Amino acid sequence: MARCIFHIDLDAFFVSVEQVLNPKLKGKPVIVGGDPERRGVVASASYEARYFGVHAGMPSSTARRLCPQAIFIRSHFSLYKVASAKFMNILGDFSPHIEPSGLDEAYLDATGCTEPHGSPRQLAIAIKGRINKELNITASVGIATCKVVAKIASDLCKPDGLLEIAPDKEQAFLNPLPIAKLPGVGKKTEQSLKEMGVSTIEELANTALDTMNRQFGATGAMLHSYARAIDDREVEAPGEAKSISQEITFSSDTLNRNFLESNLHNLCQEVCQDLRSQNKRTKCVAIKLRYADFKTINRQVTLQEASDVTQTVFTTAQQLLSKALEQREKPVRLIGIRISSLVNEGKQLPMFNAATEKPEQLDKAIDKIRSKYGLTAIKTGNGIAPEGS
Repeated sequence: MARCIFHIDLDAFFVSVEQVLNPKLKGKPVIVGGDPERRGVVASASYEARYFGVHAGMPSSTARRLCPQAIFIRSHFSLYKVASAKFMNILGDFSPHIEPSGLDEAYLDATGCTEPHGSPRQLAIAIKGRINKELNITASVGIATCKVVAKIASDLCKPDGLLEIAPDKEQAFLNPLPIAKLPGVGKKTEQSLKEMGVSTIEELANTALDTMNRQFGATGAMLHSYARAIDDREVEAPGEAKSISQEITFSSDTLNRNFLESNLHNLCQEVCQDLRSQNKRTKCVAIKLRYADFKTINRQVTLQEASDVTQTVFTTAQQLLSKALEQREKPVRLIGIRISSLVNEGKQLPMFNAATEKPEQLDKAIDKIRSKYGLTAIKTGNGIAPEGS
């Protein structure tokens, strides 16, 4: 029996939730996101706003220039999470095999689950009907024998669409599509592929695997398989978090070293407290910087020994920040921290290692105070530098 994989994607999710709460917004250009007068970013846009070129991730100020008549609304994530939970519960009534890909989309393995409905298409219609009835939101569904093709199908049939790709028609479906439609192909990869003379998925599928490996490494092999409709990934429920991250966007661009380190230290405290609450340690520390020109860089390093100590993570992140600023001395608009390669707590310490024990004891004491009185109940000297540029 061929696999039957669904990709279900709620249409303009954040906007749709807002329109349910305020029906007067329906049919109008609506943008959910930050303040266009400040440093906001578009989180979601109605299709009426998308007509003018507005899209998620775009600066709100740009969105306002493109669509001056748009209605801007602040994000209400608590409401979106409630709607998302209801969405996932609906999917669970149709199959036990669900893999969320965010608040508004999920894969569903419907293999062996279509009999009560007669066909995969009828099952998809039933799912769409339940979502519309209970959430008053439309959804688009792609059906295929693998995740990558189902995802592309749902993207192509939005909004409120349903596209089923037969098991023997997947390659024919993929071939004429531009390479940008293939998951994993970002702007840089697209440009590199076009420089190689590859513009369509068919041309990518016909490119030699060795060429893709040389040009893109492991990613090249993955894209080559996807272009040939080969994707053996299972639909799996989410497991434990593989990383923890925090970031902050400044109200104005800055090169103030003390200010950057202060914010970086605060972010390190937050992720490390989260790390310790999970009884985990990290082996990898990474920082993210976004400059005034929107160029974004990521720098990371592997620790010699896994740690959950805030000072250890901060010192490592501080070194990465110093190197990054030396290489590119440009004003910074965003700074972030990410810890990954998480392992279960536990390590062997040398006897009477006070240098290691004291920071750990301090972290535990601070965690207790903050868990009782909040994150702002206690601040360290690194975290109180004034803003400046």
